[in-house]
Amino acid sequence: MKYVKLASHFLTTNLLKLLLILVIAVIVIEASQMNLDHIHQLQLQLCYHLKFINQSRLTGAFDESSLEFQHKILERSGLGEQTYLPEAMHFIPPRLSMAAAREEAEQVIFGALDNLFANTNVNPKDIGIVVMNSSLFNPIPSLSSMIVNKYKLRGSIKSYNLGGMGCSAGVIAIDLAKDLLQVQKNTYAIVVSTENITKNGYLGNKKSMLVQNCLFRVGGSAVLLSNKSSDKCRAKYKLVHIVRNHMGSNDKAYRCAYQEEDDAGKVGVSLSKELMAIAGVALKTNITALLSPLVLPISEQLLFIATVLANKFFNAKVNPYIPNFKLVFDHFCIHAGGRSVIDELEKNLKLLPVHVEASRMTLHRFGNTSSSSIWYELAYTEAKGRIQKGNRVWQIALGSGFKCNSVVWEALRKAKPSPSSPWEDCIHRYPVQTVH
Repeated sequence: MKYVKLASHFLTTNLLKLLLILVIAVIVIEASQMNLDHIHQLQLQLCYHLKFINQSRLTGAFDESSLEFQHKILERSGLGEQTYLPEAMHFIPPRLSMAAAREEAEQVIFGALDNLFANTNVNPKDIGIVVMNSSLFNPIPSLSSMIVNKYKLRGSIKSYNLGGMGCSAGVIAIDLAKDLLQVQKNTYAIVVSTENITKNGYLGNKKSMLVQNCLFRVGGSAVLLSNKSSDKCRAKYKLVHIVRNHMGSNDKAYRCAYQEEDDAGKVGVSLSKELMAIAGVALKTNITALLSPLVLPISEQLLFIATVLANKFFNAKVNPYIPNFKLVFDHFCIHAGGRSVIDELEKNLKLLPVHVEASRMTLHRFGNTSSSSIWYELAYTEAKGRIQKGNRVWQIALGSGFKCNSVVWEALRKAKPSPSSPWEDCIHRYPVQTVH
């Protein structure tokens, strides 16, 4: 019955789908660069992981079982030797103060925005909308207010701060900015996505909370969107579709990534063993019931419906047809949440290694940078010179709640990498072989 409803929704949505107002986006991401010889990569990666474990041991916060567990996670994580931890985490013990967390936020957010304004020649005074997302660090005043103060934005600015929305919040922020641009004419919106590590490292011994220490790293992105017709000639992309689904009404989905205290009162984010299964359900709903009717040719939709009906009425016992998204998308930016996330989406969507290369290399070079990871991936694809005029890019983000969000962009021209791209000094070394 479930698939019959999905099939019905396919047809209904295809007939009734609404045209989205297109907004133009110029993508700029800022991150620091480091150069290490590729020939020493595996050796350095091992040294980096050992250094991480040894430093963790010196904090005195972890027992040997927890240290061994984190070491195993790191070995299988797909992270390389150059990912970034904030300065405060390099002290013994770590300096997990509010001041240190603010310092990390300022370095990442202001660095990204300085780069954005320099590359686009947009005056901060011309910005009409600010949307900031950071899931776990939400100080007072807000991070969006911090941006307004730093760049002396105008008093009529529409400012929003999204918190607690997980790794898919970057797409949610884009969606909000799009809606606001439909109301406020002839203006710019900036969307800033990051996560704060300083105040959110877990210093306890509950296994389900230790994974966050091994995967999350410092990173951030700044995106400029415009509804000015004059910007079309210089913009890189136009926004085509955004689709979002939320499984929060399901208790298991709601708690599969859950911030709480352990038995010793240490705060962390607990990741359930059912997370990947729940992510799979969220993804399936997002692509079959929501995105597919908007982008797939009718032939692909009919093949899916045919397998559903065969199972329902003829007991055929065949797996539902997985649409061929390679027919409509040229590039895929899958949230670099971890090796298993990328593996599962590669398998479920029947993608080729080249389609998940940007995701794997982003995870290797920068780690899981939460909501900003999909922009690092787009920057990677640009740096490789792969985005041609008319190409379509699919960004997929998964996050706590549980949510799956997709956004589709169309390239308005051959997209060259932005100056000071995070890949500027290291793209020649990629792709590299990773563990998977």
